[in-house]
Amino acid sequence: MTVFTVVEHPVIAAWTDRLRSIETGKEEFRRLLSQIGQLMIPYATQDLPTEQIVVETPLAETEGHQLQGGTPAVISVLRAGNGLLDGVLTILSDADVGFIGLVRDHETLEAVEYLVKLPSLSGRHVLIVDPMLATGHSAVAALNRVKSHQPASITFMCVVAAPEGVEHLQGHHPEVRVVTAALDEGLNNSGYILPGLGDAGDRLYGTDA
Repeated sequence: MTVFTVVEHPVIAAWTDRLRSIETGKEEFRRLLSQIGQLMIPYATQDLPTEQIVVETPLAETEGHQLQGGTPAVISVLRAGNGLLDGVLTILSDADVGFIGLVRDHETLEAVEYLVKLPSLSGRHVLIVDPMLATGHSAVAALNRVKSHQPASITFMCVVAAPEGVEHLQGHHPEVRVVTAALDEGLNNSGYILPGLGDAGDRLYGTDA
């Protein structure tokens, strides 16, 4: 299994660059982020194990497949993760959903947890969604929380990632699979991704940075 994947898909690439543009307003930003989330699901779930079952069609019985352990649980890292969530749930429509609220301390760049609401995760496959992987502190905090529930596997899905964030995440959780639409140049002095897409939460909800 490849633990780090940059998705190569022309539509995802084009929509990600529209997402980046300062000219993209919040309505289009919301739509694009949701659609990117939907398109990335085949890549984020391609390593899920399956098991054989017998399927009865209107004409005959045949061997088929189902997801081993059921549909993955989806965890949104608030608040920006909710921008991906709707698109993800158009594909994984029966998934259990959890939320982890994290805010960045702008002085230390560390993640501060303010909310946790999770379904049962023990022995299950889990998909964590957050549009940005910047410093990696929020991702590691979310992974620490999820791993305390002993899931079978975890995939972290984002739209843009910085090399520093990928390195930080993999240094703490090397077995976690990371799937991103773009790997950007790096971070600025404030810990924001360059060229990035700005603050995804602010652009989604029309709030000030």
